[in-house]
Amino acid sequence: MIPDPVWPAPVLAAVQLADAVFCAIPTGFVTRCLDDVGLPVRYRPFLPVLKFGAAAGLLAGLWIEYLGAVTAAGLILYFILAVAAHIRVRDIGRNMLNASVILAFSAFVFVTFL
Repeated sequence: MIPDPVWPAPVLAAVQLADAVFCAIPTGFVTRCLDDVGLPVRYRPFLPVLKFGAAAGLLAGLWIEYLGAVTAAGLILYFILAVAAHIRVRDIGRNMLNASVILAFSAFVFVTFL
């Protein structure tokens, strides 16, 4: 089933693709954010893989029934954990706002796939 409207899934996929690139490089602001929440360095190489996979899953979900919804659900879980990590370290600023906005948008994308 094609999501309605269709545009949110490719937009979220583009956000995840850009974030994957930023994590793969890694850029200074991403490194600072991950340092702030205390994510161990040994886990950081998995982030680009997860984010590239999320982008691919969202786009493939436009043709493969349920894949987009499952991928969006995974992103909801990921960003719940991200927001919780920011709250845990009292990083209540731009980084938590970014994670919260993407969490909300992921939930919207999930609903479009239903």
